[in-house]
Amino acid sequence: MTAALLCFLLAGPVMLAAGSPVYNSNNGTVPLVLWHGMGDSCCNPLSMGAIKKMIEEEISGIYVLSLMIGKNVVQDTENGFFMDVNEQVSMVCSQLAQDPKLKGGYNAMGFSQGAQFLRAVAQRCPSPPMKNLISVGGQHQGVYGLPKCPGESSHICDMIRHALNSGAYTDLVQKHLVQAQYWHDPLNDDLYKKHSLFLADINQERAVNETYRKNLQLLDKFVMVKFLQDTVVDPVDTEWFGFLISGQAKETETLQESALYKEDRLGLAAMEKAGKLAFLASEGDHLQFSREWFNANLLPYLH
Repeated sequence: MTAALLCFLLAGPVMLAAGSPVYNSNNGTVPLVLWHGMGDSCCNPLSMGAIKKMIEEEISGIYVLSLMIGKNVVQDTENGFFMDVNEQVSMVCSQLAQDPKLKGGYNAMGFSQGAQFLRAVAQRCPSPPMKNLISVGGQHQGVYGLPKCPGESSHICDMIRHALNSGAYTDLVQKHLVQAQYWHDPLNDDLYKKHSLFLADINQERAVNETYRKNLQLLDKFVMVKFLQDTVVDPVDTEWFGFLISGQAKETETLQESALYKEDRLGLAAMEKAGKLAFLASEGDHLQFSREWFNANLLPYLH
């Protein structure tokens, strides 16, 4: 499968109704790292490029790094479909550690799948320190289904669905299809926990990695945005860390009702008690918001 066949899958580009200032390490701003969603790239002028420009206009002198996974925009887009997520996270950790502008700490904002990838960065790579993590439509408990797949033909969409439903946890698919690495099948919980290369690991499904738990709690704020009219992400509760109840595929549970929270395997219960979790909602479809909404709801976390 090529990127062209998958370009309208789960995490499509941001749609935002809409020269960078010179960075000054002494201007009091906190640097910002952005990670785009599937089908997008670091520098698309209609999505991430527009977000970067907007933030630079709103916060004078801020350093904004929009992550490019690969050597160019084409590789960046393709890697969002086909590159092992753990390798992507490792690459980003190295890039951030080598950037002198981030050594004092940074805020992070992930769009769709980029949100759970940045959470993995927070859990695995505490240096330089991530201060606030803002998840914009992220799928923190994974996805189960493709309710909206406007690909080039229904046959292609059906093929992708079949691959995920029947082979999401095979070694080949796990290694080479990014979406499979956060596919969460509530009807095959044992398979998910055993074979999910990425999501089951960062969500502590096999064992509790105390380093992950400790590192995530170093965040000042973990902000999660849910899109109330989302027609792309299934179930939408995953954007607030909820998911389908194991063993069936109809009823969902909130984060607070989940074993992950009750056992506090990631420290989320402790973080909520400390006032570090924020649950925001937008009335739009997936990644659809206005500049006014962004400024009112997310900009305060970037200062």
